[in-house]
Amino acid sequence: MKIAQSTVAMDDLRSLSFHRNSVLVVENFWSPAEQAFFREQMNQAPWRNLSDLPNAREDFPNSGNWAKAEIGLDEGRRFLSRLELPCIRDYIESFPNIIGRHVGFNYYSYSAGDCLLTHDDTDQGRFVTGRRAMQRRIAVVTYFHEEWQPDWGGELIVYERRADGKTELLPTHCIEPRPGSLVMFTVPRFHRVCRVDPTAGEHRRLSIAGWFMTEHR
Repeated sequence: MKIAQSTVAMDDLRSLSFHRNSVLVVENFWSPAEQAFFREQMNQAPWRNLSDLPNAREDFPNSGNWAKAEIGLDEGRRFLSRLELPCIRDYIESFPNIIGRHVGFNYYSYSAGDCLLTHDDTDQGRFVTGRRAMQRRIAVVTYFHEEWQPDWGGELIVYERRADGKTELLPTHCIEPRPGSLVMFTVPRFHRVCRVDPTAGEHRRLSIAGWFMTEHR
């Protein structure tokens, strides 16, 4: 698995390109103060469980009962201001005939027994009549829990198709949900979240996740 090749230093982040590196992991992207800020916002957010989200429940059966919450405007602006990175901008602008640029991010909380089944971020979501379909280009997940132990699970597994052209997937990255880390990868790309182990107890895997998207004629 290519973990080391995908982990980059903060100082190198602005010189990287998604055309050369399709999966990027940045350790300690968020300062302790920033992590505490977003945890506090999560504590105040109104959460909805997977059991209350019929479309998501259909897309991800047998995935426990993880929770999702909206990000407020102020914390959303603060979050996006830290992601004004050349590698994101240059990759988004490389697509032709763009008429709109969009983002979509939410808070997520995974407890013991929760997981996310393998998907590539292209078939999820629902078409809205009268609106052009948005294309997900870069997926982002970043972690805000205070502590996470290896035995607790919750790793992000990223795959690629095998070179022989068969449908089987080859795991290429196993990424621990380390507090303060940032993970970004191009879409489509198959991935899943491993089930959180009962040894996590009351600890929750807290993240912000979503996409940078484009809209086209």
